[in-house]
Amino acid sequence: MQFGIDSFVENTPDPTTGVTLSPAERMRDLLEEIELADQVGLDAFSIGEHHRPEFLASAPAIILAAAAARTKRIRLGSAVTVLSSDDPVRVFQDFATVDLISQGRAEIVVGRGSFIESYPLFGFDLNNYDELFAEKLDLLLAVREQTNVHWSGKHRAALTGQGVYPRPVQNPLPIWLGVGGTPNSFARAGALGLPLMVAIIGGEPHRFRPLIDLYRETGLRAGYTAEQLTVGIHVHGFLADTTQQAADTLYPAYHQSFSRIGKERAR
Repeated sequence: MQFGIDSFVENTPDPTTGVTLSPAERMRDLLEEIELADQVGLDAFSIGEHHRPEFLASAPAIILAAAAARTKRIRLGSAVTVLSSDDPVRVFQDFATVDLISQGRAEIVVGRGSFIESYPLFGFDLNNYDELFAEKLDLLLAVREQTNVHWSGKHRAALTGQGVYPRPVQNPLPIWLGVGGTPNSFARAGALGLPLMVAIIGGEPHRFRPLIDLYRETGLRAGYTAEQLTVGIHVHGFLADTTQQAADTLYPAYHQSFSRIGKERAR
């Protein structure tokens, strides 16, 4: 079992003091956090892509490249890369570069994202929400498999043997499928034999067990071994000396964040 930290690089007012760090200060603190996580022996640190005013993580690969140069052993990944509104070739190039800088410690977690801002920002139609992801995942896996790629699809210009560079240290570069609560997403990960990252944003973890079982059952039917069907969980957590202390410390920021998002989505 491995343990790591995911961050969206939130930069909102402190619920107690009301102070907001400058973006540069917050980014400085984040890189120090990743360095410390490396020093104390955590296994991974991941940055989740968002395109919203309260988050500074619109370009995870750039942040991870900076972290790669300041760390020695911790694995560095995305949580998630919103593949539907990105270009799979560029995603591969970015993370292959992080892999080179880190000497083989990069990972990609791809998903459709829990927010939709990136779709209009980059000119994509939300009516193609699932179709975009399926097609772009197919291309990303093809680029990972071969340097010179022959591929065609509906939402991107075809590749007719062009080379995709640089190539990473790791072969293959790890690609996880990030999922929420949609059964088809769990089944898709199993059918492709990809490691699964379950984003538990709300609800009790045990409720996701049937979906993880679906992933494993689908993967085994597709011919993959149990060892290939790896499962990770992205879930909110906070540590303190006692449960009460953890709750008291975490609650103000947790309440602030989820109240804001709840009001927004209730519109």
